[in-house]
Amino acid sequence: MKLSGWGRWPVVDCRLAHYRGDSDLRGLIDRSPTLIARGNGRAYGDAAVNPELTVSMLGAGRILAFDEQTGLLTCEAGALLDDILQACVPRGWFPPVVPGTRFVTVGGLIAADVHGKNHHRDGTFGAHVESLTLATADGEVRECSRDANAELLRATIGGMGLTGVILSATFRLQRMDTAYVTQEVLPAADLDAAMALFEESRDWPYSVAWIDALARGRSLGRGLVLRGRPLERGALPPRLARNPRHVANRGPLTVPFEAPAALLNRLSIGVFNALYSGLGRARGAPRPVHYAPFFFPLDGLGAWNRLYGRKGFVQYQCVLPRRESRGIGALLARVAAARPGCALAVLKLLGPRRAGMLSFPMEGYTLALDFPLRDGTLELLDALDAITHEHGGRVYLAKDACSAPERVRSGYPEWDAFLAVRAETAGAAPRFASGLSRRLAL
Repeated sequence: MKLSGWGRWPVVDCRLAHYRGDSDLRGLIDRSPTLIARGNGRAYGDAAVNPELTVSMLGAGRILAFDEQTGLLTCEAGALLDDILQACVPRGWFPPVVPGTRFVTVGGLIAADVHGKNHHRDGTFGAHVESLTLATADGEVRECSRDANAELLRATIGGMGLTGVILSATFRLQRMDTAYVTQEVLPAADLDAAMALFEESRDWPYSVAWIDALARGRSLGRGLVLRGRPLERGALPPRLARNPRHVANRGPLTVPFEAPAALLNRLSIGVFNALYSGLGRARGAPRPVHYAPFFFPLDGLGAWNRLYGRKGFVQYQCVLPRRESRGIGALLARVAAARPGCALAVLKLLGPRRAGMLSFPMEGYTLALDFPLRDGTLELLDALDAITHEHGGRVYLAKDACSAPERVRSGYPEWDAFLAVRAETAGAAPRFASGLSRRLAL
């Protein structure tokens, strides 16, 4: 069947199999020249597609064990983050790190070593993984932890599924008193002001900024900085205190069809930016916000990727070291001059912690940019790639769909170490491969 990432480009005709147990998976690995595991398809580009064989892990979605005293949870790799939230939030526990969607599998969280709004304090998801089981190309199912197969664990965290098929994982959740966050919204007149607010907000557990990517000149980088901290039960208003650990539902609204290509243009994006900025300013005072809209604002609208039209979209996400943060301005200036424009731009401050050999974060600023796929979009991304490379940054493999291999490799100092660990279990011809790995010669 035809498969793609969340960006719906590129689309690849793949042989698809469904995980039906370890012995069945062993046969698939033995019989197929190459394969790649796939979770819920939320990597944006071609990281979870392989024409020869793509193995869906959604059938392995059980929570196997949970210790309510310590927060230690063991689950299968196909378990959705949303399922974990449904089970654990009412019990007073929350995942230590979450990405921008709750509809991603635990295997995907590990393979992409996701980061969230709290990276400057808590690192990536992989930093909280205590152990995992991995089916490798040599016929083994290996237990990986910081005491056993430690280098294989570091290669698997952030390794984009290229070391083997993650079968299960054990990680530790964090205590939470309620399902709510105190959110404060601060307007930033330009990029310097936004970065200053990030620095001032380092003692806040969560921070993120929405950026108006159409702004130019003195307004370049203007936006809204959102910061938050977990809300204690005693601070809840009475209407929320009646159900302090309310979990999010799946949401009734879904985009029913592909939007017309002309829907996203500089005019419509500009109108949205003005409305969003105005709403943020009007609701800027500290207030309680449920975890779902705070951490997963786009999940309230199902299949929102259809808004970009039949051709799909691409997200470009890079991180630049703090000493090169002026490069963020160069990226935004290039984007502001492009047509039809950037539909969504998000800025975050990252800390120094990395859990895996190919983990994306470094201490500095990360910028994520969404573009509808049109004539000239790939050329624009190539220009952004050049700016990122010039400033010593790197792109996020889970979002990449078209970056130049030599630039990507130069951004990851442990690239060769990863290849060496992978070769130990796969030999000269890697068994696990994807569109991403082939495109980047990884």
